[in-house]
Formats: sequence, structure tokens, C-alpha cells
Amino acid sequence: MSYGQASERSLGCSDEGKSSWPELVGVNGEAAAATIMKENPKVGAVIVKEGMMVTMDFRCDRVRVWVDKCGIVKEIPHIG
Repeated sequence: MSYGQASERSLGCSDEGKSSWPELVGVNGEAAAATIMKENPKVGAVIVKEGMMVTMDFRCDRVRVWVDKCGIVKEIPHIG
């Protein structure tokens, strides 16, 4: 079990549907966000540009989509 999975389970997120999207790395961020929300309507996808500061709180209803300066997904989007 990975750290992310342990966090999801301990916070009651295990029944939230699909929780990560490795297939979206390299895809346009806007398109990735739309795919995430289509595949799991229980979450909202938030696009975050490289270098931006974010809160460290864990939320079962949020997926951060980290993009580079060209808007391309650079990290695996996952619930948190």
C-alpha cells in the first residue's frame, strides 16, 4: 500500500471511485482536468502551475493537476 492509499483510507476516501490518473502525464492540463471530473464526478480538478504554492491539507474531493509552463501535466494527478 502506498502512502497516498494509506492517507485516503485513513481519511475515509476509499469509496470515492478512481483516485489517480497516471495515463494523463504528458497531456494538456485542461483536457486532463475534464477527463478526471468525467471519470470521477465526486472530485474537482484544480490546475496548478509549476512553482505555485498550495496548502498541505488532504481533501477527498480534490485532484491537483500539476502542469508546466506550457500547460502539460508533469505529475500523476491523484486525490488529495
